[in-house]
Amino acid sequence: MTQRQGGETMQSLMQTGQISGSLSFSGVLSKEDEEMSRSALSNFRAKEEEIEKKKLEVKEKVQAQLGRIEQETRRLAVIRQELEALSDPMKKDVSVVRKKIDTVNKELKPLVQTCQKKEREYKEALEAFNEKNREKVQLITRLMELVGESEKLRLKKLEELSKSIETLQ
Repeated sequence: MTQRQGGETMQSLMQTGQISGSLSFSGVLSKEDEEMSRSALSNFRAKEEEIEKKKLEVKEKVQAQLGRIEQETRRLAVIRQELEALSDPMKKDVSVVRKKIDTVNKELKPLVQTCQKKEREYKEALEAFNEKNREKVQLITRLMELVGESEKLRLKKLEELSKSIETLQ
């Protein structure tokens, strides 16, 4: 105990009336004061012992808790090892499948590009085909118009010739 704590304890005892604090003129404690002093000292020691006992109890409880924590830590380590052992075969299978997926992805990439290129070429060819088809339809329509006009003209000419022949007769 520090000097300050000792002084505080004495002051506390004086305030509670356990030590009168009166010194005889000669500087020697009276028997009553000496008895109170011993009583206070014995109370102080008893409280110190009680504190030490409680301190030991708390220390034992902490040690018991630490022991349980160590046991639980060991149990958790065993459980973790069992989990890792369980996941190990799956890890290998998963790894193999992932590698296969990566390989297929690498093979797919140029195929996708080729497919997209062919798709663009197909669209361009289809567009060209449709354009030529529209042009063909327009030409056929124009041909039909021309043929129709030609037939009308020929019929008209034939009628004129026929009339001319009839007028000749």
